[in-house]
Amino acid sequence: MTATMQMREEHSGAGFAIAPGQSVTAWALSPVEATYYPGEPALAEDRVNYRFINGFVDVGDLPCRVALWKEIKTRSVALRTDFPVEGLYLPGFNRRVEFSGFWHRPTRLSRWLKTRLVPDVAGETRFRLATCGGIRIWIDGVECVAFEPFRRNKESETEVALPLKSGGSEVIVLCEELAERDALWYFELTLLGPGPVLAELPVSASDDTIALLKDLAAEVRPVPLHVRDGQLKLKVERPAAVDVTVEAKILPSVHMRDKPPLLDAAGVLRAGETVVRLEGADRLPDGYHPLGLTFSVGETRVSRHIDFATLTEPMRDMRALTLEERKRLALEFAADHGEQRAGKAIAMMAIGRPVDAVFREIVSNTLAAIDERRDCSDFVMVPLLWLYGVYRDRLPDDMQSGIRQTILDYRYWVDEPGNDVMWFWSENHVLCFHVSQYLAGKLLPRTTFTASGRTGAEQQELGRQRLMKWFDSVESHGLAEWNSAAYYPIDFIGLLALEHLGEGVIRERAKALLDRLYLMIGLHTLDGVPAGTMGRAYDKELRAGPLTELAPFATVAFGKGWFNNGVAALTMLAAGSYAPPDAAAAVVSPAPGKALTAHYVQGHDEAARLALYKSAHVQLSSMMDGRPGGRGHQQHVVDLRFAGSPFARAWVNQPGEDDPWGSARPSYWAGNGSMPRAAQYGNAALLLYDLGEAPRIPFSHAYVQVDAFDAVEHIGNFIVMRSGQGFAALTATSPIEPVTTGPGAGIEFRAHGRTTGWLALMAEGSYSRAFEAFKASLSTLTLTLTLDQGSPALTLERPGHQRLQLDWAEGLSADGVPYVFPNRTLEPLIRHIDAVSH
Repeated sequence: MTATMQMREEHSGAGFAIAPGQSVTAWALSPVEATYYPGEPALAEDRVNYRFINGFVDVGDLPCRVALWKEIKTRSVALRTDFPVEGLYLPGFNRRVEFSGFWHRPTRLSRWLKTRLVPDVAGETRFRLATCGGIRIWIDGVECVAFEPFRRNKESETEVALPLKSGGSEVIVLCEELAERDALWYFELTLLGPGPVLAELPVSASDDTIALLKDLAAEVRPVPLHVRDGQLKLKVERPAAVDVTVEAKILPSVHMRDKPPLLDAAGVLRAGETVVRLEGADRLPDGYHPLGLTFSVGETRVSRHIDFATLTEPMRDMRALTLEERKRLALEFAADHGEQRAGKAIAMMAIGRPVDAVFREIVSNTLAAIDERRDCSDFVMVPLLWLYGVYRDRLPDDMQSGIRQTILDYRYWVDEPGNDVMWFWSENHVLCFHVSQYLAGKLLPRTTFTASGRTGAEQQELGRQRLMKWFDSVESHGLAEWNSAAYYPIDFIGLLALEHLGEGVIRERAKALLDRLYLMIGLHTLDGVPAGTMGRAYDKELRAGPLTELAPFATVAFGKGWFNNGVAALTMLAAGSYAPPDAAAAVVSPAPGKALTAHYVQGHDEAARLALYKSAHVQLSSMMDGRPGGRGHQQHVVDLRFAGSPFARAWVNQPGEDDPWGSARPSYWAGNGSMPRAAQYGNAALLLYDLGEAPRIPFSHAYVQVDAFDAVEHIGNFIVMRSGQGFAALTATSPIEPVTTGPGAGIEFRAHGRTTGWLALMAEGSYSRAFEAFKASLSTLTLTLTLDQGSPALTLERPGHQRLQLDWAEGLSADGVPYVFPNRTLEPLIRHIDAVSH
């Protein structure tokens, strides 16, 4: 019996052994304390250079952080030992102790934690401590660590020595962060030595209860991920030994967090069972929902956040209707089912509904968001300006007055004083702030605006000048957020408003860019679902299929698809006069047996060279080159789509964080922790990963949602998929291992290795043996990884095809000839070819 095992017997409570290199993730948690913390209003440095990128932007210290630095210099922090324990944080899904999230206003966050650490050998035990915020640690009542870098979303680390007693020491941690909208709030305490160390939770629960709750939090997943029948079921791996209470909440969208939950349900996972059903999902709107869970056994609780989707609306085929008729249906749907945001109010006005209690609530919510200068309030300011500019005469006098005052009091740019955390610096926000300033000034030209002291006419002219710079950038370099199902709708907010309410060159440039956006959407829409490689993607865009906010834009324009409750900009399309170009509709649906390819560039300095292969049944879309080996952000590099099902989709990425349900940028599924070298040649895509020395996550993986396909087979080292008449195969140079338990079950296929190559291949077939022929063809290809002279290279050889090699340093070659990307302009080069079939 080891010393650690002896100590385990000598101490009560649940214990977790921690070896050197592992982190301490067993803690009792206090409730979160969240305090509005704005600092003094000030001007901000205008660092927008109109060279938009994907990734972190250093914006300097905002007023809230200036106030924090000032407070930290002089404050003293008293130890708290009497804090209530709200729940437990347990090992299993994250090496960090993490509470990251999104706060729309400057918010001071703090949380107390405690555990008991029992060393193998008494004395100083060394740990590596990493955090973005501030950490204080007390050992047996004595403060031993005060590490407070407070660098916004940027990790700092230090080495600390904790004096642990032979019988164990009480460890109390104060974890703090300042949220400036999205906040990485975590710490990671990694044992360096000596070790092992035992972590014992200071709670009265039995070891069996703690072990059960640990497994539930780590393994829970929805079955299925996409709920079509209104029945939400959660599955765990091992049968519960006792009854477990399961509480579930779905909060409204981040723009409406002051409203009641969309779902507030409870159920019981019965002893001996592995599935629990939660009532109420049948009343949810169609969408991709973040689900907050709490598992309880008696007074012992653990929380977990996961996601699932609901889709009950059938596909709409409106191709026989005119554009105006489709717009009218979209307005009626939004007025009846849209989220309670300004876009719904536009729909209500556009179809002649009265100003009723619902309308008043929407306007009140919108004014509150803008008056409080919440982050993303620029997204609702533009629709409010549309509402005021187009329908002012139909609004009651008191409502007109309230809207007018809100418009005058807003902060339109960083050169106006403020102490908010509105994000001014990304491509989509820059557009919406400039549109807001331009239109607000245009609507109220002779009135003085509060924050700037300028007249409306001056605001309009300054907004016009800034918009010209924005257009100059995107017209020259394209969009850093190309194809984004999250951010094209935000671009639509600004561009549709300019096309409808703007004047002169501004209006013309907005329409031209709308046409270009719609051509790219048409290229990447397959059977009603717009998807493909993206400059910025979240899990909800990748897993949601027809439930993204972009999907109804394709439905209205091309006549086939789904509506949902997203109203950020759709109602501006439907209520306005803009008509998507015929060229966009012409590339949506290739004829049977035919395919199209498209090549073009997007982003500053050709951040992405985009390649597309699309037939009536499959679509392969890739971002070529990029920055191989660099830290990724939200770039979605390669995407496989099938017409047979709206959720039949696959991709490959390298996780950016530990937690399969996390929301970092990059996350586990969206973006890449390490960017690959990528290339696409016709219906084949190659990816080459070199993760460097000692990568945090030593594998890349494929997302293939098995239950969304007609067939998924693991043949040798191939994952072979069929949906309708569309086929695809994925393979890698390392063994592909399916994940069979937990959140990855039925969707995740891993390939371990520091250097790994992947191949994605797509085809189709209409006769009964076509899929068998496709599978048989895979046995004739070889995918080889070489590491000559330290530069990895991936080689694909197929009978009757050119030999493709993707070199880490040199890029793609075909039969030894360097591949020249065929079109380095923003205008897609579209070619029509025969589809690859079997």
